[in-house]
Parts: sequence; C-alpha cells; structure tokens
Amino acid sequence: MARRAPHRILLNLLIDSLIAAAAVPAALLLAAPGAWPGAGWWPGALAGAVLALQAVGAPLRVPQQYWRYAGLRDLLGLAAAAAGGALLFWGGLHLAGAWRPPNPAFPLVHALALGAMLGAPRVAGRLHHARHAGEGGMEPQPVLLVGAGDGADLFIRALAQERAPTFRVVGILSLRSRQTGRRIHGHPILGTVDDIAPVLERMRAEGRLPALIVLATPQVQGLALERLLDAADRHGVPVRRAPSVTALDPAARRLADQIGPAGRTRLHLRPVAIEDLLDRPQVPLDREGMARLVQGRRVLVTGAGGTIGGELARQVAALGPAQLTLLDHGEYVLYEIDLELRERHPDVPRRAVLADIRDEGRIRRLFEEIRPELVFHAAALKHVPMVENDPLEGLLTNAQGTRIVADAAAAVGCRAMVFISTDKAVNPTSVMGASKRLAEMYCQALDMSARTGGRGMRCVTVRFGNVLGSTGSVVPLFRRQLERGGPLTVTHPDMRRYFMTVREAVGLVLQASVIGAEDRADQPPELAEGGIFVLDMGKPVKIVDLARRMIRLAGLRPEEDVEIRFTGLRPGEKLYEELFHGQEPPRPTAFPGLLVATPRTADPALVGRAIDEIASACRAGHARAALAQLGRLVPEFDHNADSAPAAARAEGRAP
Repeated sequence: MARRAPHRILLNLLIDSLIAAAAVPAALLLAAPGAWPGAGWWPGALAGAVLALQAVGAPLRVPQQYWRYAGLRDLLGLAAAAAGGALLFWGGLHLAGAWRPPNPAFPLVHALALGAMLGAPRVAGRLHHARHAGEGGMEPQPVLLVGAGDGADLFIRALAQERAPTFRVVGILSLRSRQTGRRIHGHPILGTVDDIAPVLERMRAEGRLPALIVLATPQVQGLALERLLDAADRHGVPVRRAPSVTALDPAARRLADQIGPAGRTRLHLRPVAIEDLLDRPQVPLDREGMARLVQGRRVLVTGAGGTIGGELARQVAALGPAQLTLLDHGEYVLYEIDLELRERHPDVPRRAVLADIRDEGRIRRLFEEIRPELVFHAAALKHVPMVENDPLEGLLTNAQGTRIVADAAAAVGCRAMVFISTDKAVNPTSVMGASKRLAEMYCQALDMSARTGGRGMRCVTVRFGNVLGSTGSVVPLFRRQLERGGPLTVTHPDMRRYFMTVREAVGLVLQASVIGAEDRADQPPELAEGGIFVLDMGKPVKIVDLARRMIRLAGLRPEEDVEIRFTGLRPGEKLYEELFHGQEPPRPTAFPGLLVATPRTADPALVGRAIDEIASACRAGHARAALAQLGRLVPEFDHNADSAPAAARAEGRAP
C-alpha cells in the first residue's frame, strides 16, 4: 500500500483550522460591524467553527488536497465545505443557546468569507507553481495544437503540471470556424484546420513558427490530415498525436497517470500512423443484420491466424455466436488469436483447430463434427512472389483448398460460406491471382445453383484490395526498413495499389454476408446469377508516394535522410490492380461501400472437375500441365514472362 504524507495532511488541517477561526470575526465585521459578542463567547465559538469545518471537510477530503495542483473540483469541494461548515456553526449556536449575530444573513456571509479564505492560499500556490515552472530547465518547444475541444484542454492542463514543461502552446487550430478568435486557457484559436497553410505562413513571417504540430483530437484523419501534413512538410514542421482524452481524463485520474513523482509529465507524443491517412468517413453498417446472422449460430473461420481471418474472428466473437471455431495451419498465430479472444470474450464458446484446408478427409470429418452454420473462408496463400516461386502450392491451397472447404460446408447443411477474394483475381498476371479467380468461379457457380434451385448453401464472394498492415504487405516492410535507416525499396515508380484498413474491410465483409446470405428485398439482382461483392476501395495509391509519406511521418526527409530505391517488378506483379474485369461492370448497391460485379458464371460440376485435374497435376509435380489448365479456365490470365523460370523450377529443371 502506498504511504500517505501525514505531515502534509496535518499541516493542511492546521492551516484550515486557523482559517476557520479567522473567518468568524471576519464574517462578523462584514455582516454586523456594530455588534460584537463578549469575551466569554469567543473560545467556544472559535472551537465550534473549527470543528464544524473539519466535520464537513473530512468526507470531502479537503485536508488531502494538493495545493500546487488545485483545480476546479478542489475549489468546488472547498465551496461545499465552507457552506456546510457555516450552516453547521449557525446550527450549533442555536442549539447551544449562545449569542448569535443579529443579521439573519450571517450564515451566507460566513460561508463566503470562509470559502474565500480557504481558496486564496490554494490559488496562490497554483499560480506560484505556474509562474516558476521551467525555471532553470530547458527552453520548452513551441507547439501548435490542432483541436479546440477536450483534448486541447486536457493537454494544456497536463503541461501546466510540469516543473520543467517540455512544450509551450503558441496557438490552437479548431475544427469549427465559429471558435476562431476565442481562447482556451489564454491560448488563442488562430483558425480552423483548413487554415493550416496561411497560419503557418503568417507564423513564419512573424518569426514564431512552431517546432511541432500536435494533434489533440482523433477527428483529423483522411483528406484533412493529408492537407495538414502537406502544409507542415512545406515548413519542415513535424506532426505528432497527443495521448487520447481518456488517457488524460482529470475527473478519473486527476492527471495522475501522466505525472511522475518528480512532477514531470509522461505525455508521450506518438507519430501519425499511415492508417490515419486512409481512414475514410465511417460507412453505416447494418449491425442488427450482422447480429441476426451470427448470434446463436455455429461459426467457423479459416485462416483465423491471419490479418483478415483474425479480425473476422474478433468481430464475429463480439456478435455472440453459439460457438466459434478458429482454424489455421500455423500453430503460433492460432495460439495468439485464441488467447486474445479468451481474454476479450471469455463467455463465447470457442475452439482452436490446427488443420490444413488441403486435407480433404480431415476437413470433412471436422465439419461433420462441428456442423458449422456459417463459414468465413479467409485461408489462402496471398504473397504474389512467394506463390510464383512455388505455384503448385498456391493452386492447391487457393483453388483446391477452397473447393474442399465449400464442399464440406455444403455437405453438412451450412447456411452460408463467405469467400474472401482479392483484386489480384481481376485480369491476373500471377498464379496467386489466377488461383483466386478460379476459386471465385467455383463459389459463384455454387451460389448460382443454390439461388436458382431455391435451396442449398449460399456462397458469398467478397473481393477487395490490400489491407494496411497485413502480414507481408508493404507498410510493415517500410516500417522495418525505416528502423534500419533505409533504403525503402519500391518495385516501380508507377506502381499503384488500392488500400483499406482491416477493420473497415472486415466490417464491409460482414455487411456483404448479411446481404448475400439472406433473401432480402433490397438484394442486388446480380446475386441471383452468382455476382461478386466488391468493396469500394476509393482511389489507388502510388506506392512511392506512400513511401515518401511514411518517411516524412517519421520526421525525416525523403532522398535526403532516407533513400528510396527502385528494384524492378517481381514475378507475377503488375503496375496497377483492378477491381472489375471488363466483362463484369460494377453495379451500385443500396449499401454504401459495397458494389457488385456482374457475374461471369460456369457450371459447378465442370469447374470442380477442372480444379480436380489441376490438383492432380500439382500433386504429381506437373507444373506446366497445371498452369496450362489454369490458363484455359481463366482465359484472361496473362502470366508475365518472369513466371517461366518459376514453372521450370517447379518441374525440377533449371530455368
């Protein structure tokens, strides 16, 4: 147990007692200057005034107040103690039958005098501390705060507690124009976030350019954040994020979590995350429909240890399934997501299963045992160059593995299977993309059969682009390269990719699942013919621009502090990805963020036999035969020239 400071508390008690005694004659002089009691009245009255204050102040913890950090709550406590003490003193005089001042307003005057005398030394201590803060220390850095709400208020308060402040606020930018010209704790609101460029220009001209811009609100994201960063880059001013409001909540912690024993704050500013730049306005989702789809049902997630599968498992667990089965062939990643869900959702029945989706016998037995009602199929080999090195593994996992999962789910009467596809399946130049397109074709065919026949498992296919921060993606690679000091490697200056945050992508996947698995009046008509849901990914991002932005967010300069090196396209890569094939034009849906691709369908039996033939060729090590069959099934598959050596290596021959 932490030790108290009894000498400080006793000193507060003594000073407050003296103030309580002095407040009585002061109140008499103010309320009834012509009336003065006899000498015998004073000892008992003064003792009663002291006891009355201490009796009311003790439950309000007045003696424990830290004068240096006195704030509004402390002053409100003093006011309550003064009012209660004055009333208790007046009541004691009545009960004792002692002399009472003739002015009936005496209790009010007494309370005001007592409150003022109690508050004066506390306010003086706070002002003295603020006046001498930073003396003898380093010169604080001038900062421009962005956000004129609670975040700015609490950030400034936290700085006020420092003996040697690290920062000095020189101005504030608000989110609303109506706040311009006002002040927060004496600091002027210079304009809005949209005024960042002229504000910095003016501050530079006046010779008071800030050393740092601090985002005191999480609401500055996406395009607004992009503009702010561009303006800051032009003036060489770094941008950082302040701790969240909850981390600085004085009502809960009195800023104790931010203040160390020596009076130094622990305000750890963090860099702006690259994900914040792509964070778009929240798309309204049908949460009730998601709960209706998942709640009380047995759900299985394949690839549960991956980025998408793991987030699917988290969001599904929050919707209250009857049982959640996590399937992955990676032991450690499966352990991690299982442990996380055990801690976050201990009441959700859960099972972690080590299995390979390519093992047909194992998958069928597992599905017969669990009998899932809803399957999210996220397991896949997704790294283009790795699959180019071993194309047979990609075909067995992405095409044959998907067919095995879909057939096993349909055999046990599963309500719906949701297949996670990729934009690389459109006009593919890689084995990975073509294998995912083949899996799309099988799932489309199954779904069309179920819908036209009026029964059977619904098979919902959802296609989207890159997810920021996913395993093997470019953002973690750039972060590792930055930690080593560079260079950042980009394959081509014109390389473009679609990006989306993982939470947004999975939320829209669940939304698509609700639409595709239910017979709804607002269901797109294309789904009846095997249509594919496509997430609205916004505009593609140039990878070299992403690299430059990450360097700047780290407080460094591209090409000066950190080199960007172009390495050339890798096998199977193309300069830009597409979300729609030329023969599957996009159609809008009634749900923001979701489009549907007009389907190109085939007979499920024919596609299934073709997948079996490819799988047989793969197991026999006949890469050329497998790739030739893949090309016949996916005629738009334009395997780039660099893939030939990969096929030769798979056959066991030198390239």
